[in-house]
Amino acid sequence: MDGQKLRKLVLEDGSTYIGTGFGSGVDKVCEIVFNTAMIGYQEVISNPSCTYAAVVMTYPLIGNYGIADEDYETKIPTLGALIVRDYNDNPSNFRYTKTLSEVMEENGIPGISGIDTRKLTRYIRDNGSCKVLITDADTPQEEAMATLANTEIPRDAVAQVSCKKRWYSRTANAKYNVVAVDCGIKQNIIRCLNDRSCNVTIVPYTTSFEEIERMHPDGVVISNGPGNPEDVPQVETLVGQLRGKYPLLGISLGHLLICRAYGAKTYKMKRGHNGGHPVKNVITGKVTATAQGHGYAVDEASLAGAGLTLTHVDVLDGTVEGVACAEDKVISLQFHPESAPGAQDCMFLFDEFIKLMEVK
Repeated sequence: MDGQKLRKLVLEDGSTYIGTGFGSGVDKVCEIVFNTAMIGYQEVISNPSCTYAAVVMTYPLIGNYGIADEDYETKIPTLGALIVRDYNDNPSNFRYTKTLSEVMEENGIPGISGIDTRKLTRYIRDNGSCKVLITDADTPQEEAMATLANTEIPRDAVAQVSCKKRWYSRTANAKYNVVAVDCGIKQNIIRCLNDRSCNVTIVPYTTSFEEIERMHPDGVVISNGPGNPEDVPQVETLVGQLRGKYPLLGISLGHLLICRAYGAKTYKMKRGHNGGHPVKNVITGKVTATAQGHGYAVDEASLAGAGLTLTHVDVLDGTVEGVACAEDKVISLQFHPESAPGAQDCMFLFDEFIKLMEVK
């Protein structure tokens, strides 16, 4: 663990929280969000969608079961920072191979514990996400505020987390060949497809339509990922070329890009969705628990005339959570049906994607 020195969290309005450092001791400017998950901090820190984000965990005790090699969502975590109430550096778990702090130190991720995360969460809820700086407690406030004012959050998050060349995840007795466009794909999406008899070819987000066409896929997945969908127009263009030619499944950022390719608009949310959210299927009326991690949403009014049918909405704020196009064989979801750990009520949506590939 990187010492027990005092560190502080400074917000854009000058609000300051003093706590104890863990993980890496680097200074970092990030966008702050809160996550309501009660378990799964390893999946949070290794979720590529959290790139450049400082995540406040609302559940108070973090680190108590360590880190297990089998549970990563990506091999190299790219989380910006982690903010917790109580950090436990003595895991009680026979599966753990490293402590959370060790993994964060190895990957340049600073952490701060011992602060009032309830107060901080309320601030984000009421005022929205903003830039924050994690730095040493003795950093002069004027210097900290100048750093915040002069540092922009990079807009190359997808480029940072997407694979640099294609790779394969094959399974025994495969029935389908799926291409997954990697905008920051979670490993469990690939596992869920493998479990359903799919060989998966994972390709960089810059892959062209012609390259994908040469792979003769049965279906294409546009993956989750970090940041603003407007920052990856090449994927939006790719979706426009793929639509109607192959069954498509979009998840989180992939959902936003599919909607934009159909002509819908997206916008930045005040505080985003991170953690558990109830979602209603507007066709069946059924409400299910979902796991989410996004800061942008689809403008529902812009769906009119886009050729997409609204299928799911968030129960808490009414935002668009899913659309479909039966004619083009498209399923698009703002939430994560693979959610591990977390609610698995929506795993069947992978089966719906399989059914689209079965119909020739």
